[in-house]
Amino acid sequence: MPTGSYYSAAAQKGDNGSESKTKRLLGESNFANYWRNFDLFRRHIGIMMAEDLTSSGSEPGIVWRFFSRLGEIHQGILDKMTPQPILRWITTVVLLCVYSIRVYILQGWYIVSYALGIYLLNLFIAFLTPQVDPALLDETEDGPTLPTKANEEFKPFMRRLPEFKFWYSGSKAIFVGFICTFFEALNIPVFWPILVMYFIILFVITMKRQIRHMIKYQYLPFSHGKAKYKGKEDTGKVVSS
Repeated sequence: MPTGSYYSAAAQKGDNGSESKTKRLLGESNFANYWRNFDLFRRHIGIMMAEDLTSSGSEPGIVWRFFSRLGEIHQGILDKMTPQPILRWITTVVLLCVYSIRVYILQGWYIVSYALGIYLLNLFIAFLTPQVDPALLDETEDGPTLPTKANEEFKPFMRRLPEFKFWYSGSKAIFVGFICTFFEALNIPVFWPILVMYFIILFVITMKRQIRHMIKYQYLPFSHGKAKYKGKEDTGKVVSS
């Protein structure tokens, strides 16, 4: 091989090597820039979603605001109905009547009704049960006990399930049962008199056990009619010393 051709081939090889190295460096630089831009874009999108800075026409912002507004309305209704127990329970009774009429007209969904009855019965038993079981207090002999004599200080009955939670859970269960009546897949054929008889037997046995528990430990699950003690009314007069 001639000397000139050797040097020209070496120069060409060096040019190709430098060119490939330049391309590799450019490729790595482009990849780094691409990844950096993607990471910045991802962070920007995360901040926008977290702070709800998306535009008004974008779907996530609308969905988030809709459910947020729905939750505010729901909480506002609960806050207004909290001090009105009579209105709350009338609404629940009306909802239960509507559910019963629908089941009676459609002649179906007896399994759903049975499950609803068992759930409401459990809520009612928890509503009648004291927060601290007296049977456990007899074993440990620690903590406050319920008043058993007329001259003892009045103590309100502390329930395991408060009245508001009882109403709220029961109303939600009835509403869910009402929604279930629109799905034919939940209409399981069953001989409903057996379910009714079994529910009555279960209700009688459970209530009998609860009444025995109340008689044994001498407590009433209601504060109505109990003696209440209160101090003198504030007349606004200042007593000089």
